[in-house]
Amino acid sequence: MPMSPSAALRPTYPIRTERLLLRPLTDADVDALLAYRGRRDVCRYLPFEPMTREVIETRLANDFARRELTDEGQALTLGIEVAATGALVGDVVLFWHSRLHESGEIGYVLRHDVTGRGYATEAVTELLRLGFAELGLHRIIARLDERNEPSARLARRLGMREEARLVHNEFFKGEWSTELDFALLAVEWRARTFG
Repeated sequence: MPMSPSAALRPTYPIRTERLLLRPLTDADVDALLAYRGRRDVCRYLPFEPMTREVIETRLANDFARRELTDEGQALTLGIEVAATGALVGDVVLFWHSRLHESGEIGYVLRHDVTGRGYATEAVTELLRLGFAELGLHRIIARLDERNEPSARLARRLGMREEARLVHNEFFKGEWSTELDFALLAVEWRARTFG
C-alpha cells in the first residue's frame, strides 16, 4: 500500500548508534570532508570526482544543507561522527526516489584510514532503519561498481540481495564499468531486525 501523502522523514539530531553520531554536515566540516572527498583513491568508484574546498563549500550550502526528507527526489546526507572522539569519518546518503513506489537508495563513503572498523556497517544499518521504519519505504537499493569489493561486502552483510550485474553499462571515469545492483525490502529488513 503506497505511503500517505504526508509521509516525511524529520529526524532529531544527532542520531545515536552504539559508537556513532549521524548528523547534518556543517561549515565546520569542510576540512574533514576534504580529507576524504578530496582523495582520488576514495572517489575512485564514486559518482563524483575528488572535490575541492570550493565544491565542498557549495555542496554544504546546497544539497548537504538538507535536514529532512519531505518529498520524492530529495536526498539526505548525514555525517558519520565517532562519538568518543568527535571525528568525522565519512557520510551516508538516503535518496527518496518515488512516493508511489515507496523506493529509495543508499550511498556511503568513508575515510580511507578508518575502514575495517565496522563504522560503515553501523551507520548504514541506521540509515536503513530511517528509510524503512521512519520514512516508510518499501524498497531500498544500493548501486555500486563491481570492482568496489568492500562496498559489495557491506551490502551483503546488511542483508541486501544482489539483483543485477550490468556489464559495461556505463562509461565511468574513462573506462567501462560493470554495475552491481543490490536491494532490500522492508519485510526482509523487519525479519532480519526483529527476527
